[in-house]
Amino acid sequence: MLDNKSKHRSTLLRGLAASTVLLVMFFIGLADGFAQDEQSIAALRQMGKAFASIAEKASPAVVAVKSERTVTQQYYGYEDSPYGNQGNQFDPFSDDIFNFFFRRNSPRQRSPRMPERKQMTTAQGTGFIISPDGYILTNNHLVGDAEKVTVELGDGRQFTAEKTGTDEDSDVAVVKIDAKDLKYLKLADSDKLEVGEWVLAIGNPLGLSHTVTAGIVSAKGRSGFGLATLENFIQTDAAINFGNSGGPLINLDGEVVGINAAIVGAGGNIGIGFAVPINMAKNIYEQLKAGKKVERGLLGVMPHDMDADMAKAFGLEDSRGVVISEVEPNSAADKAGIEHNDVILELDGKPVTSGNELRNKIAMLSPGTKVKILLWRNGQKKTVTATLDKRDSKSAGPEAPPDALDELGLTVQTLTDEVAARYGYDGQQGVVVASVEPGSQADRAGIVQGMLIKEVNQAQVKNVKDFNEAMKKAKEKGSAILLVKYETYSGYALLKFSN
Repeated sequence: MLDNKSKHRSTLLRGLAASTVLLVMFFIGLADGFAQDEQSIAALRQMGKAFASIAEKASPAVVAVKSERTVTQQYYGYEDSPYGNQGNQFDPFSDDIFNFFFRRNSPRQRSPRMPERKQMTTAQGTGFIISPDGYILTNNHLVGDAEKVTVELGDGRQFTAEKTGTDEDSDVAVVKIDAKDLKYLKLADSDKLEVGEWVLAIGNPLGLSHTVTAGIVSAKGRSGFGLATLENFIQTDAAINFGNSGGPLINLDGEVVGINAAIVGAGGNIGIGFAVPINMAKNIYEQLKAGKKVERGLLGVMPHDMDADMAKAFGLEDSRGVVISEVEPNSAADKAGIEHNDVILELDGKPVTSGNELRNKIAMLSPGTKVKILLWRNGQKKTVTATLDKRDSKSAGPEAPPDALDELGLTVQTLTDEVAARYGYDGQQGVVVASVEPGSQADRAGIVQGMLIKEVNQAQVKNVKDFNEAMKKAKEKGSAILLVKYETYSGYALLKFSN
């Protein structure tokens, strides 16, 4: 048997052994923690290297784009100024003149004593080369109205670019420079893009050449902003600022998934930027490159998004699909047998989840294309086949003649539910002004973006087709009296056509 002294020694040794084991485990854990940290840092280094590699390879194909055009500006004298003596530098495009026009419910009148001055204005943005012989994709809002387009490559070479064609409906434009063997970017399949994927934006924000920012795809299929007729934007938190317009949004394979087009936030980047999906641009590019006007399919329906309550009322288990609130007479939909109150569930075997998605899918197809449509009608499914009509478009090929709207300086879009909600026109009918060219006749008449046009020469207009037909008749007459509404203001605007 062990005496007390031996027992004490034995207990002490066991305690020391246990402490030693704990210390060893602690240092092993600490070492594992350091190893894990090193692995995490190594992973971050690898990601940084990947971004650097993508930027290095892609940057030579990204170009700076400068557009120039002449605008006419008006200057008020002492007697003509609506606010008294403000001198000849009163800005007719400022908030003051906006308030004068709308808040006082008194449209501004053009005085004969208001001098006009033509001035060259410039806009700067970005583009990217997509072929070795110099074809470049960019935004329509950057070069669409330009009289001269200058492209500067990363190596400093400058070229005067030729406008191959523009498409206002999607905000896509194609220009070409006379050069060969250029570095160019490959185009990805943007339909395969997933929310959460890493993307890089390369451009010239605020004139800072070849700026690279990184982020993720925040969402897909964004619409309802009034930035273009066809909106199906990719949303990203990669920093996009003024000057990034027209630049590429690139995936980790170094391929273009979108054309950066817009931001939310008047002051610059707040983490919400939008890009046109590159799949939308591919077909446009091919048509414009071939010297054609962009042609799109048209079904001829007014789709309405559903929620759970509406789906239940229609006898559906979920809110997938869109309800047809109106079918245009003699349209492709009408000929196919689609009726008011039908719910479109699928287009060519693929689910339809929103009215905007339906419009975009149809618009991506050519006129004459046959599509199979799965409907829900009176509690039963029904399949019909429609042959698409041709959609009226604001697209312009290389030699498209100016129409009445170009002459007047405005563009319009149909009053959809989304647009009505945004501008407060619920329950109204008409077309909404999508854009107004500064200094144009429409601008001088006080027409602004977001204004609702309800009548043309006392004829009610319900959509863009009605408006275009009414304006054609008005052009023959020589003038158009528009019944307009904006916020609390309702009144008339007179536009005159040149002989």
